[in-house]
Formats: sequence, C-alpha cells, structure tokens
Amino acid sequence: MEFLNELQTVEFWAGLWQIILINIVLSGDNAVVIALAARSLPARQQTQAIVWGAGAAVVMRIILTIIAVEMLKWPWLKLIGAALLLWIAVKLLVPEEGGEGDVESSDNLWSAIKTILIADLVMSLDNVIAVAAAARGSLTLLILGLAISIPLVVFGATVLMKVMQRWPIIITIGAGLLGFVAGEMAATDPALDGWLRGNFTYVEDVAMVGPVSLKAICGAVGAILVVVAGKWLAARAAADRKEVVDLGEGREPRTPH
Repeated sequence: MEFLNELQTVEFWAGLWQIILINIVLSGDNAVVIALAARSLPARQQTQAIVWGAGAAVVMRIILTIIAVEMLKWPWLKLIGAALLLWIAVKLLVPEEGGEGDVESSDNLWSAIKTILIADLVMSLDNVIAVAAAARGSLTLLILGLAISIPLVVFGATVLMKVMQRWPIIITIGAGLLGFVAGEMAATDPALDGWLRGNFTYVEDVAMVGPVSLKAICGAVGAILVVVAGKWLAARAAADRKEVVDLGEGREPRTPH
C-alpha cells in the first residue's frame, strides 16, 4: 500500500527521473571502462563479462547507495555530501585530459569481471552520493531508479556517449541537476533543523521563504553556482591549453592586461 501511495506522488516521479538522468550523465565513463576491460576476450566471453560484471556492479552499487542513504540521516553528513556533490558537478563541466585507454584488459573471463568490479567501485563514489541524495530516503525510489538506469547506461554506452557529444547541453543539464540536488540536500541536514525552525516559517514541515520552499531556493542556487563555476573553469582550461599550443608552435605567450 505504501508503494502504491508513493507512485501517486509528483515527488516520486521527479525523483525517479533525477536518478535516471544522474546515472546517464555520471555512469558513461563506467560503461566505457567495462567495455575496455573486456576488449581482449573472445566475442562470446565479452558478452558474458559485460553481463556478469555489470550485474555484480549493480548489486554492489545498490548496497553502497543504501548505506549512503542511511548515513545521510546523520547530522552534518548532508552538508559534507552537498559540498562533495557540488565539486563533482563542477568537475563534470571541465574537460579532462587523457581518457580511459590505460584500463587493463584481460583475456581471462574472471579477471575481466574482477577488473570491471574494481573499476566500477573506484569510479562510483560520485554516482552513489548523487543517487542517495536524489532518492530522499525512499528505498523503493532508489532500487527502481538504479534498476532502470544502470542497464540502460551499460548496454547503451556507445549511443549515450555519442548523444552527449552531439548535444553537450545534456551534460550541462546533468551538472545543473547535481547542483540542485546538492542545494536541496544541504538545506535538509538534521544539524540545521533547530536553526531553520527558529528563523523560517514552516508549512507542513517545510521551511518557506514567502511562497517558495527554502529547499527549492537552495537547489536553484546550487544549480546556478555549478553551471557558472563550471563554465568559467572550462573557459580557463581552454585558454590555458591554447596558450600551451601557441608556445609549442613558437608563438609569443599572451601578455595579461
């Protein structure tokens, strides 16, 4: 009955779409690593490695995210998680040097599965924190969101990467969503509850600023902060790379004004 009641709320469906989009944006690299780890196997074993490796990674990630959901109920941890999530979101908008070409491949099925598991574990911290925040304590939402999105990412990695390369706005939207989730998470930290209740009006247990919830305002601020900071840092990185190229071609470096 509780599950059916959840399905009838706008918050449930909004959270589900958040989890799916977060996984699509943050798990693309994981999917590429899975493909790279299995690239030296025979064709039939490649499929087995991807299915078994991805399946084990899904179970591991669900367990880790459930643990993260419980930990986010502790005072101050939501503030720490929000700060980390903001950093992850900004980093998403800054192009990285290099790639995953150095991922170790294996011609042994079980070694490939082990590589997939270890790589997914190392690369999934950002995903776990973001999904745990978007789930808002709902185990149903968490499991359903991961069950839908992880297979989509793993088996549609190539298509997803091409789509995101063709429409980079998807990355920007995903980063903004992470910033929004981080802002909402910070505003609901148990450590702030007493201070918030002493300084804000509450309507149905929600802190309000006029007609708008404080959580929504913090989410919007987080999204704007991420996009502005990420674009600024990306522009700086591009300028630095251009300067290196200019120097490599024997040109004079730009003189700052």
